[in-house]
Amino acid sequence: MLNSTNELQFSSENTEEISRLASLALSDDATSSEKNSPGLLEKTGYPDSVYVMAANIFQGIRIEKSPEKVLIKYGNEPLRSSSESEDESLQRLSYELAFSALKYQDILETILIDSYIFPSTTIPDHLSSLIIVMLYDFQDRKFQARFLSDNEESVAEVQEVENLLNSFKTKLAAALARCRIKHDALSIYNILPETVRNQELRASTLPLYAWINTCKISPEEVYHSLKKKGYNKVKSVLHIDDKIFAVDQHCYDVLIFPSHLKNDLLNIDLFKDYKLIFQDKSRSLAVHSVKALLNMDDDILMVNTGSWYTVAHMSILTNNNTSKIFVCGVQSQAKHPDLKNLFTKMGCKNIEILHETFLNIESKDIRLQKVKVILLLPRCSGLGVSNPVEFILNEHEDTGLLKDFSQGGTSEDKLHVLAQQQYEQLTHAMKFTKAQAVVYCTCSVYPEENEAVVKKALEFQDHGIKVQPYRLSPPVLPLCSLKEIHLSTDKFFRMEPSEITNGCFLSVLTRERDPSETVSVKDVLARAAAKGLLDGIELGKSSKREKKKKKSKTSLPKASTTDSNGIQMKIAEFLSRETDAKANRLETSTTKTSAPPKNTIQVACSSQVRKPSKPVTNPLVPTFMKNTSPSRPHQRQANFVRPRPEDKMVVLKPVEIVLPPVMLPFSNPQGIRPQIPTQNFYYRWVGPKTVVPSYLSTPSVSRKGEKPKENLPSSLLRRPRPWL
Repeated sequence: MLNSTNELQFSSENTEEISRLASLALSDDATSSEKNSPGLLEKTGYPDSVYVMAANIFQGIRIEKSPEKVLIKYGNEPLRSSSESEDESLQRLSYELAFSALKYQDILETILIDSYIFPSTTIPDHLSSLIIVMLYDFQDRKFQARFLSDNEESVAEVQEVENLLNSFKTKLAAALARCRIKHDALSIYNILPETVRNQELRASTLPLYAWINTCKISPEEVYHSLKKKGYNKVKSVLHIDDKIFAVDQHCYDVLIFPSHLKNDLLNIDLFKDYKLIFQDKSRSLAVHSVKALLNMDDDILMVNTGSWYTVAHMSILTNNNTSKIFVCGVQSQAKHPDLKNLFTKMGCKNIEILHETFLNIESKDIRLQKVKVILLLPRCSGLGVSNPVEFILNEHEDTGLLKDFSQGGTSEDKLHVLAQQQYEQLTHAMKFTKAQAVVYCTCSVYPEENEAVVKKALEFQDHGIKVQPYRLSPPVLPLCSLKEIHLSTDKFFRMEPSEITNGCFLSVLTRERDPSETVSVKDVLARAAAKGLLDGIELGKSSKREKKKKKSKTSLPKASTTDSNGIQMKIAEFLSRETDAKANRLETSTTKTSAPPKNTIQVACSSQVRKPSKPVTNPLVPTFMKNTSPSRPHQRQANFVRPRPEDKMVVLKPVEIVLPPVMLPFSNPQGIRPQIPTQNFYYRWVGPKTVVPSYLSTPSVSRKGEKPKENLPSSLLRRPRPWL
């Protein structure tokens, strides 16, 4: 390192080279800035208070190096400011400036050493952070002077550092040019890691998402108001520079705008009056998932909400319900009045703030007995978002994560710590016995914070308590593309970082249904009738078919075993007599065949007379002349005791009454002869019926509508019936 004398000699000998490099740096910076920083406006500098706040933020998030690699020493004391600004826009500018300086920390330190500012001047260590952030803004303004307003309050330290940088303007520009030449880059933007560059590019083009406050205005009214302002409704906002908007496919109350319209949108009344609220889409997906799981009177517990706009959105979606939203983790009592005022302006009425941390809330807390759904938005690395500053300000309080964003990733140690915290919160949420569902949502792309946490919590959940265990449920959100369907095959909802949205992971855990609490259809109808929802509909009447089934089961007693055996013996005797007379009966057999053997067994074994299905040409032909073998008594017995349906028996009863003489197989033959001569009867029945042995399958001739006569002589088997 050179002393001050050598530095002056070096500077005087190389004035021309430094000037040439400075002009090259300024010209190339202007060109590269236009190419590589889309959407960024020309900057004229920041107020002094922004530089002070940015320096203090950078002091807490800067990358610390090993002692042998330290180029510049930083103090530990923050800069004093007359008053910390509570303006949200100034805070956002301070974080953006500090984060930008953090990304280029190595390059800015090299420029300060190469320009000989630190060797030639004595600068207090506590001003080093201020020099870094102001140098970044100085080169970003192409080393042009800052414009100051008359009513702006000045800070002495800021004025001192600004004068120093202006005095080294040429040398700083030359050092920047040499750095770009060394890395063969058009600008310092191209020196950044590729992951960081892609992140910045997405942040500059990512569409804006805003949800509609339906308590104040309807979607149709919003569309009409935007149309009056010159905005046209389209299906997609990609690569369109006009004043347009579109409706999100997953959330019906979310609108999408091109990124370059943010400043214009902030100036319209819809955003000023909290009728439209900017917020990342991942939070809208989370609250809509909760809404899909709710009943009318279910309460909600929200954990680590981050942005209060997320709580407000949940309240707006449940405005028509009797649900209450409990929000835990608001440790500062001073924020309560401000939050209450904010919720009043937005029309939120069902929010109750709990000042305990989530892990300190008992699962049996009496205030949370009606909580059915828990929305868990744990602190995560957030490596799925494109704008880290927005993520830190809205969803996270740990500014240390900006260091990970500047490097394009999170260290394994910090990732392990975050995953352990997420696991503890998820397992604690699963201990609330009254809760029936847990919605777990992160903005991370790391499986260690997403799938691994959920699967571990499900695997090691406590089964000792008397509640049903949790299981992984499919997404309750609509899947709008094949890619989303593919990413959700394992029941997790994922959105990868892209040019239209940030990364998101969402998981829904629900309790398994208790079998003892299964509600039948009759119970549901009874409850509906009790509430007056089934006016005019009669319940409790059974159908005619059910009555008939019940009656048939009770009206048909089973035949006793003794009666069954007696009938089988009579059948065997009858078949034996018919076999002896087969020669004579073959001569006068009928020409019509009988029904299949299956039906034959049922007719032979039944004590009732079957109703004829076809006209009977010869009603005196016996019904037992079929292929029935006596060698299978068990099968016939089983068929005999089988009860017939009631409807068939009712139809066949009149047949028994019409033919009383034929239905008496054991009547006295002496009482029959005087009425009809035996000769005529014998003449009519000279031909015996055909009886086929049991080992043949050909059915014998039979007639329907008649019953057998047993224990009678062959001459008195049948009587003529002239009245038919």
